[in-house]
Amino acid sequence: MVSPDTIRTVIGVIGNGTALVLVLSPVPTFYRIWKKKTVEQYSAVPYLATLLNCMMWVLYGFPAVHPHSMLVITINGTGMVIELTYIALFLAYSVGAARRRVLIILAAEVAFVAAVAALVLNLAHTHDRRSMVVGILGVLFGIGMYAAPLSVMKMVIQTKSVEYMPLFLSLASLVNGICWTAYALIKFDLYITIPNGLGVMFAIGQVVLYAIYYKSTQQILEARKRKADHIPMNEVVVDGKNANTAGSGAANGHY
Repeated sequence: MVSPDTIRTVIGVIGNGTALVLVLSPVPTFYRIWKKKTVEQYSAVPYLATLLNCMMWVLYGFPAVHPHSMLVITINGTGMVIELTYIALFLAYSVGAARRRVLIILAAEVAFVAAVAALVLNLAHTHDRRSMVVGILGVLFGIGMYAAPLSVMKMVIQTKSVEYMPLFLSLASLVNGICWTAYALIKFDLYITIPNGLGVMFAIGQVVLYAIYYKSTQQILEARKRKADHIPMNEVVVDGKNANTAGSGAANGHY
């Protein structure tokens, strides 16, 4: 018979894979930034928020805080490296106040996590107390990260279009949330259960919205395509003249 520890490990490995997919999802955005050499109107806030969340969970999985949590460390450690890469690209292609703001927030996050680590390791003398303090902070930051899609869901309802809410990412979020919720429930871990349970709820909401607004999205996209393909005749240019002028000339025997 397969032991609960083995099942938990397998689920955790799957969760690492789905979480990696989510962390890598902004790659096309940063490829565009790298190609254009500018951050345009993109915000660094989501990446800074995810970095803070990853740092907090790496601390949570640290053996001195919460033993036997290596899978928590591996995915969040990987997430830290990836998010730092995104932020480095953002800093490389931003200027002035935007760059300074990112640097200040980044420095504040690192200082905050370092301070939490120092205080927890020195003032809390048991694993339970250390896990509780870091876990509560992890839950707060995790809820903030998982709640981010609510703004996208609001836009979907307002526009009746899922164009900017890819189904693949919604499904990946759902599978990821289910994996980590199951991982937390096998050996009950309240601090991992809460944010990932909420993540499952938000992801189900996205999938439901996708099912509701898929047809209307296709209609909107088709209408947009027809509009783009339709060029009014009075705007067509023929040899430096618009169609109306050319037609008049032809009618009068002039070319």
